[in-house]
Amino acid sequence: MSISSKTKKRRAIRKQATGKQQKAQRAKEGTPKFPIDPAKAGPDSAEKRSGESS
Repeated sequence: MSISSKTKKRRAIRKQATGKQQKAQRAKEGTPKFPIDPAKAGPDSAEKRSGESS
């Protein structure tokens, strides 16, 4: 096996490992919080219901 082919293989392995770590980190953080405009929300959406007083 040549040195260049070993290097390519090692780079591929590191790239996969990094992707797995980043994916796990994103999953751990959960869904990002972002503002929702109630005027644009659908009629049955939870965003509209949460604004109503029950």
